[in-house]
Amino acid sequence: MVYVGIPKGQADQEEEVLKTIQDGDSDELTIKRFTESREKPGALWHIYAAKDTEKIREFLKKVAEEQGQENPVDHDPIHDQSWYLDRSLRKRLHQEYGVQGWAIVQFLGDVVFIPAGAPHQVHNLYSCIKVAEDFVSPEHVKHCFWLTQEFRYLSHTHTNHEDKLQVKNVIYHAVKDAVGILRANESSLSRP
Repeated sequence: MVYVGIPKGQADQEEEVLKTIQDGDSDELTIKRFTESREKPGALWHIYAAKDTEKIREFLKKVAEEQGQENPVDHDPIHDQSWYLDRSLRKRLHQEYGVQGWAIVQFLGDVVFIPAGAPHQVHNLYSCIKVAEDFVSPEHVKHCFWLTQEFRYLSHTHTNHEDKLQVKNVIYHAVKDAVGILRANESSLSRP
């Protein structure tokens, strides 16, 4: 979080942000960080375990059906980013599916790490600028490849239809670099 713009002269907005943080299931230390240290909170994140993705997807489809919304085959309630799980939906998700996430308030200067495939949502508390960087670690290549396959089933006009992770390119260049290093050190490796 590189910038948080807090409007001057709007004291009631601070109370609203505090209420949002509290309703967002933030812990007491985070609330104290805001109320006592006067740090600038920029965003409230809810991050869920990647293993709970299918349960969350099923839950969102169920809620959509209850509200009379369609669930087209070439759309996905998570990748469409058309839902925000408020306190009542988060509570219901936990009660009906046993899924509970982590609430993280991102203050100015904080970094939030989101593991590969972890469903997440963000609520901006003030005007803010966040810098995002995607990367693929060797430990998560399998999951990233699975996500890429999942994107392929979205409609051709969907913003996530393209292969943003470029997993095949990452694997190719990692193998190419490894082979290059082995070849460069081949003579030293063959010595007794």
